[in-house]
Amino acid sequence: MIISASRRTDIPTYYSDWFFNRIREGFVCVRNPMNIHQVSKIFLSPDVVDGIVFWTKNPIPMMERLGELRDYMYYFQFTLNSYGKDIEANVPNKNDIIIPAFKELSQQIGADRVIWRYDPILLTSKYTIDYHVNFFNEIAKRLSGYTKKCVISFVDLYRNTKSNTKDLGLLPLTSSEMFELAERLVEIANKNNLVVESCAEKINLEQFGIAHGHCIDCNLFEQLLGYKLDLDKDKNQREECGCMASIDIGMYNTCQNGCRYCYANYSAKSVANNCGLHDPLSPLISGSIQPDDIVKERVVKSCKRCQLDFFDTI
Repeated sequence: MIISASRRTDIPTYYSDWFFNRIREGFVCVRNPMNIHQVSKIFLSPDVVDGIVFWTKNPIPMMERLGELRDYMYYFQFTLNSYGKDIEANVPNKNDIIIPAFKELSQQIGADRVIWRYDPILLTSKYTIDYHVNFFNEIAKRLSGYTKKCVISFVDLYRNTKSNTKDLGLLPLTSSEMFELAERLVEIANKNNLVVESCAEKINLEQFGIAHGHCIDCNLFEQLLGYKLDLDKDKNQREECGCMASIDIGMYNTCQNGCRYCYANYSAKSVANNCGLHDPLSPLISGSIQPDDIVKERVVKSCKRCQLDFFDTI
């Protein structure tokens, strides 16, 4: 089993104490986003958790406690964009805080386990193609040697994203603009020993050396673990998503980063309400188990491939 922590919220930044409490107690509870009274109880023993993927813009709150994860394999999807407070309201200063944190995390766990995400890319009169290229170049130079891969994507305007960005003056991204950006970013990445992959993009960028990526990456976990995994493509994600199956332990409307492009927050009021209910000792990331909740233990197991491949025996 692979744990995603989390596409729905920034657990390392805002819920690290809660997460480590869940690791210590050996289980976590997650509400079904489509039926809030249906709760899954998921065991987190190292015997069944093959790996954890953390998604974050600021891992600092959990970095001093990574030793508590010594029995687990994990890596970080670390989003580091060039936007200011008008787009990412509560993300600390990139130059003074986040880039140094990225480097420190890489030094702790290795460059192959800290993946740089420059996404989503959006255009406005301020955030132009040249703006992205210039800032990407500066970030790439500073991260060179501290990561091996950069993941890019272009903004998707979901209903709540449209609402949250309506006053930003977003400009439509044409295919030719995506191609121009891709070509220029890859040129910079190559100079800094970085591979570029795309995340859940319909557009084909392979002509620029950009493959469709796998943010929940079976191949990476197999390299890190030293054994094969039986993992299928995640059927709960978009068709363009290349991720392998995982269990997400986050909750929508709980991230306080304040990113205007975020698909996981529907409204500031919902975020405030859910965050106000957070208890680091609860098995749920927000609130507690209620009398009318139906809690079911989810059947989980390790995906470690026990049998040898035929060709491994030759």
